[in-house]
Amino acid sequence: MSQEFQIDIPPSFMALYLAPGQIKPTLGQRDMAARYELCEDLANMLTEQAAQMPSSLGITEELVLQQCEAGLKTEPTVVTPAEARWVVCRLAELLHWPMAQLLDAPAPTRQR
Repeated sequence: MSQEFQIDIPPSFMALYLAPGQIKPTLGQRDMAARYELCEDLANMLTEQAAQMPSSLGITEELVLQQCEAGLKTEPTVVTPAEARWVVCRLAELLHWPMAQLLDAPAPTRQR
């Protein structure tokens, strides 16, 4: 088995590429694995800087997450709006921060 298919892609990420009512993702396994690795890497790279922002800038964790998402959506973008939301939710998960406001916000539009 090739290494790219040994990647365990979480259902939350796969859901980004499922059209409503469909069970087959709109993106192939290889491309999805590459997109997932990119998004997971982004979330991990943001953890240290994001963790310091509440104390260094005097802002809430929710505001940090909102600013991170806005930054990910700034042109030129590397990720889609839906992937940006996933990255920020993953960042919150890694930092053990609440993400209720993110999850309550309108879902970003699907792309691809």
